[in-house]
Amino acid sequence: MPITLPPTLPAFEVLSREGVMVMTPDRALHQDIRPLRIALLNLMPKKIQTENQFARLIGATPLQIDFQLIRMSEHRTKNTAAEHMARFYRPFSKVEASGEKFDGLIITGAPIEHLPFEEVTYWDELRRVMDWTQTHVHSTFGVCWGGMAMAYHFHGVRKHLLPAKAFGCFRHQNLAPASPYLRGFSDDFVIPVSRWTEMRQDELEAAGLRVLLGSHEVGPCLVEDAARRALYIFNHFEYDNETLKQEYDRDIANGTPINVPQNYFPDDDPTKPPLNRWRSHAHLLYGNWINEIYQTTPYDLAEIGR
Repeated sequence: MPITLPPTLPAFEVLSREGVMVMTPDRALHQDIRPLRIALLNLMPKKIQTENQFARLIGATPLQIDFQLIRMSEHRTKNTAAEHMARFYRPFSKVEASGEKFDGLIITGAPIEHLPFEEVTYWDELRRVMDWTQTHVHSTFGVCWGGMAMAYHFHGVRKHLLPAKAFGCFRHQNLAPASPYLRGFSDDFVIPVSRWTEMRQDELEAAGLRVLLGSHEVGPCLVEDAARRALYIFNHFEYDNETLKQEYDRDIANGTPINVPQNYFPDDDPTKPPLNRWRSHAHLLYGNWINEIYQTTPYDLAEIGR
């Protein structure tokens, strides 16, 4: 079944061309089933690219998804047109005031890893968002910095600066094959990584969290927080083929010291087009998450959080 998107949202045309089933809200209203309400709290500077990436993954399931876009109330993005933000996004303050509830919420990463959490300008509001998820969201998925922020807020787990950026495609291991979130996963696979910080497995486990995916090179990746009905992933299954290339090219153009992303370009040659070796597992993970939401969320949205 399709994902419901406004027909004027750029992701609608992009996903339609790719063969993802998309549906207008008007058409969705004429169906008798209840769509799952999944919101994206988008903290990334390139809003449209991030919308496309996550809509692509959650729109590939056999369920109808009502996709909602949320932004921080006071923070203003410099990389996305104000018209786009006004047309498609609602500030969290309005969502909070409305009292509405969601089956799922994705909190994205943000390029502010070097800052202590408390120095982020919207940290107080983000803490409010995370607390709000416990009463208004059935399942939350924190991605990269978003996942680290949740682990820190709820459990006090600290992030640690790396001596060099973890940048490239790294092999990961399936540490919990019986987890419903890892149905269909291989024992060993590749995930794109792009971060300056890490969280450590012993500290996560000491906080009562379960590490589901991990790497000998770049540490824990996917963490389950069952008590909070949440998943935290520190790496980037949602990335497109060329997302790491775009980050690399940007840093080269800006004169920022950066290594060629490891195991990404064929023969580690930046002149060769990269190959996507993580797409199937990306769809598996987000499809499994959506399925778990579908299996466990109340039919009556008002019952979420009670």
